[in-house]
Amino acid sequence: MEIFEYVAVLTSIIIGLGMAQLLMGVTRLIQHPEQAKANLIHLCWVFYMFLFSIFWWWWEFRLDAIEVWTFGIYLFVILYAFLVFLLCALLFPSDFSGYDGFKDYFYAKRAWFFSVFILSQLADIADSMIKGMDYSYSLGFHYTATQLAIVAFSVTAIFTKNDRFHATFVLALSAYMVFSGFTLYDTVS
Repeated sequence: MEIFEYVAVLTSIIIGLGMAQLLMGVTRLIQHPEQAKANLIHLCWVFYMFLFSIFWWWWEFRLDAIEVWTFGIYLFVILYAFLVFLLCALLFPSDFSGYDGFKDYFYAKRAWFFSVFILSQLADIADSMIKGMDYSYSLGFHYTATQLAIVAFSVTAIFTKNDRFHATFVLALSAYMVFSGFTLYDTVS
């Protein structure tokens, strides 16, 4: 087993656990809608994180180009996967005591969610650099600019409960994820 395959097994488990959190959360929502009122913005974030998890795993195939693995790189990739898991887990509480549905829960936990989301965007930039400067440069200036814009909007999301802002943000991110996923990252080579 190559070192990349060894790392991929562990990160796949972590990402899989995050996706399981999302799938179980949606399943509980369908099975027991009386436990908590659904919210469209929250469900859009669930959809986005499902896409993000799928694409994350796809993007990480480029790590196979790393010839010399260090413990630091290994630890970084594991922590990056953990951030994705944490984002998925934060979308569904184990207990709704004290919350009036998913909207109330999401806004109550938005500082945690968007703080971790910011870390994941910064980790994505570092991850691109770890894959090699040629790869990082191939993404172009728009990649870094987009990541920094996402960070800026995430900082705003920490401080606002404006439904229109949050809906626009998650819908724009989802559209960008689908567009970039199928155009910029369609092939791994």
